[in-house]
Amino acid sequence: MPPARPASPASGSIPAPAADRCPWCGTEPAYVAYHDTEWGVPVRDSRALFGKLVLDGFQAGLSWWVILSKRDRFLEVFHGFDPERMARFRDRDIERLLGDAGIIRSRAKITAAIGNARAYLALEREDPDAFSELLWSFVDGRTQVNRWRRIHEIPARTPASEAMARGLKTHGFSFCGPTICYAFMQAVGMVNDHLTGCFRHAECAAMAARD
Repeated sequence: MPPARPASPASGSIPAPAADRCPWCGTEPAYVAYHDTEWGVPVRDSRALFGKLVLDGFQAGLSWWVILSKRDRFLEVFHGFDPERMARFRDRDIERLLGDAGIIRSRAKITAAIGNARAYLALEREDPDAFSELLWSFVDGRTQVNRWRRIHEIPARTPASEAMARGLKTHGFSFCGPTICYAFMQAVGMVNDHLTGCFRHAECAAMAARD
């Protein structure tokens, strides 16, 4: 499913609701910007995909808005999601992160992020593009353009996301179940789940055609 909207908009000036925009982003400016510029744009770079997967792992059980509001701090404490640096984290680093109120302070999720960095490096030793190729293989290497008209039509998981979750687990990744994988696939443009009435549906479809 698309990310849940914030419980309430931030104070101050906010844009008016747009009839031609997916309704899940509400009117919170940062959420609208995320919808309008990031969500559904095809991403092929392995490092960028890894960073997004780390964030989606932290989202488990939470709203994406919570993660988006903390994203800058996540980038800072995880060194831009540099897998080499993350893979060197030890117990003292875990304790430091658990004390940081700017991120999600879950030992299981922090440990999984570090383990996923090590799994990423093991995969990339075989081929510098192996991570991207693995992930995109679950949609046959091209964006699946869906044509949903209403939010309730969009699934929370699909056979492709279930296959991705199994594949990642085989390679040593964790906190990446089928629902997390589908949210990830939506965000990085492996599927285009903007509603057909949203102006971004056509724009993201055009990007996918050029990709």
